[in-house]
Amino acid sequence: MNTSLIKNTIGKILILEAGFLLLPLAVAIYYRESFNNLFSFLITIAILLVLGIYLSKTDIENMKFGIKDGFGVVTLSWLSLSFFGSLPFLISGEIKSFVDAIFETASGFTTTGASILVDVEAMSQSMLFWRSFTHFIGGMGILVFALAVLPKTAKGSVNIMKAEVPGPTFGKLVSKIDITAKILYKIYVSMTVVLILILILIGMKPFDAMIHAFGAAGTGGFSNKALSVGYFDSAAVDYVLGIAMLLYGINFNLYYLILIGRAKDIFRSEELKVYFTIVLFATALICIDISHLYHSFANLVRDVFFTVASIITTTGYATADFARWPLFSHFVLLMLMFFGACAGSTAGGLKISRVIILFKSGINAIKEAINPRRVVSISHEEAPVPREIVKSAHMYFILYVGIFISILFIISIRIDDFTTAFSAVAATLNNIGPGLAAVGPTGNYAGFSPYAKVVLTFAMITGRLEIFPVIALFAPNTWRKR
Repeated sequence: MNTSLIKNTIGKILILEAGFLLLPLAVAIYYRESFNNLFSFLITIAILLVLGIYLSKTDIENMKFGIKDGFGVVTLSWLSLSFFGSLPFLISGEIKSFVDAIFETASGFTTTGASILVDVEAMSQSMLFWRSFTHFIGGMGILVFALAVLPKTAKGSVNIMKAEVPGPTFGKLVSKIDITAKILYKIYVSMTVVLILILILIGMKPFDAMIHAFGAAGTGGFSNKALSVGYFDSAAVDYVLGIAMLLYGINFNLYYLILIGRAKDIFRSEELKVYFTIVLFATALICIDISHLYHSFANLVRDVFFTVASIITTTGYATADFARWPLFSHFVLLMLMFFGACAGSTAGGLKISRVIILFKSGINAIKEAINPRRVVSISHEEAPVPREIVKSAHMYFILYVGIFISILFIISIRIDDFTTAFSAVAATLNNIGPGLAAVGPTGNYAGFSPYAKVVLTFAMITGRLEIFPVIALFAPNTWRKR
């Protein structure tokens, strides 16, 4: 492990976080909030700058990131971001428990959207802004942002993006990784600015528009309203945010194709076709299942479309209490929770491309069992899938199931209701937020014990980083010096 380079990089990440905190500080000044709120941001910024400058001045022995270094710096950066990002909540007293503050902040950065807040509307504007802004930061990835804005100082930066960008494979848009990062962030920021403007044009207040655009962009789901998006009771808002969530659930590499004049190639994407097919199919199935609960077909389609878009993109916004829907609809929604959206998007879950590879691999295994002499290759996106990618998908799925069962077993010690426990693990490991029963769209995680909250915080970070970086961090041979 290249510890000196990791310390240097984490130092720069902490300095970036200090810079991000200037925005909620500006919000606190704009709304003339108490000195206590101003102080909470100022002291956190000071701590981050002192520690960040100290670490960033570490003498680097080797200017190259290996795969383990990429895993290490990504996991430690996300842990550091969550810890220091929680300080404003604690210092201001708006969240009094250290465990709760860490849970809420990790939920923000990992774009999970699970909350311990009982009365979200009682929070100050600056804290609500910081809470939702963590979604925007975490959506595309803080390390990707660092690669886009910081001077290139080390080789092997691609291993950082491989560790942070979700999906079974990672492809550079251009030959230089820092330019790839800049392109991704320009697309991400531009889409979010457009979304904010559209939300303002259809009637949202600018502050509300920013909060909900950040949640849609990062597919996180934090709202500044207790009723979430349902508070606005607007078909226009529901459809704009529903479509926006689906767009952020698309592989951002496809948007790059539009920029370079290859828009037609988007329609050849197998993952995109499967993604929208699942959305349409799930919407139709749930509409049929719950049609007897609605008197208006327009309201039925509106609520189901929004819920399906919110769940498959792992955003977690709500306009309807889907916990009251029939069991079949719950099953469909649970499947969407596990599927997630496309690789290379801001969403969580297994990812559609990985599900496609696993499905095709299963079909091929059946064919080979029936005819042992037959050798069938797997193709995806009009190209053969390398054996190591198939193996990686299988390994990821095995680890995913193992970790899911382990976390469920651990928290079942303190949670009596199976539906609550199962959906809480599904909602945190897949970075969704709301689940079913006690953690449904009208509930939260406030009633969980500190023990369960710590375990689920681990689940959120593990799910966001897609398991391997977190496991690598705790492997004994990871920390051996080269």
